[in-house]
Amino acid sequence: MTQNGRRALVTGAGGAIGGAIARALATDGYSVGLCDRDAAVEEVRESLAGTHAARIFDVANREASEAAMDEMAGELGGPFDTLVTAAAIVDNIASASEFPPESWERELAVNLSGAFWCARALASAMLERGFGRIVVLSSGAGLVGQPRQVAYSATKAGLLGLVRTLAAEFAPQGVTCNAVLPGLIATPRIEGWTRLQERVPVGRFGRTDEVASLVRFLCSDDAAYITGACIPVDGGLWLNSMVS
Repeated sequence: MTQNGRRALVTGAGGAIGGAIARALATDGYSVGLCDRDAAVEEVRESLAGTHAARIFDVANREASEAAMDEMAGELGGPFDTLVTAAAIVDNIASASEFPPESWERELAVNLSGAFWCARALASAMLERGFGRIVVLSSGAGLVGQPRQVAYSATKAGLLGLVRTLAAEFAPQGVTCNAVLPGLIATPRIEGWTRLQERVPVGRFGRTDEVASLVRFLCSDDAAYITGACIPVDGGLWLNSMVS
């Protein structure tokens, strides 16, 4: 799936899943713009072969996001034709009746509004060229809910509505929009929770490269007839709507 000449923006690229996606797209020949609020994004960029750009900023800040995306596009030689939104946070674990208002607002700002600001900023150039790929990382929590994670679940459900709306609006202009729903993926945050593996029908945690493989396909020319899809990568976890 070589995509030489294409430019992809990946948010949350300093994280385990976002970094795996950035590496997969770079391997496929994309020039990648990497962003995260953590300096680890610079380390990911340095690990990639080819010409890439990185910026540290908060996707919840629309003005900062737009300025950084413009800078990276200029550095890479043109506008982005591919967007992958992997930036997300879980700031607080608490009952919905006691969930801190500031945590609710912060998670909505990063997880939902942040994805929208990036898509909004890049969509015009994609529509003008008649080509674009948008892939949004959601979660099975957006399908069935997750106790004590009301803000996370709400934002991930909101992303599904965002994806379907963008898909319906942009399809006639050759721009696709799809959602990928990772399950229990072996990131540093999850790996220690070995007791959860028994909930996964395939009997193991997923790998970050398994998420990245689906994303790279959805970004490719081979996925031109797929839009508005919401695809789990979860080993069957959500088949039984089992939540913790």
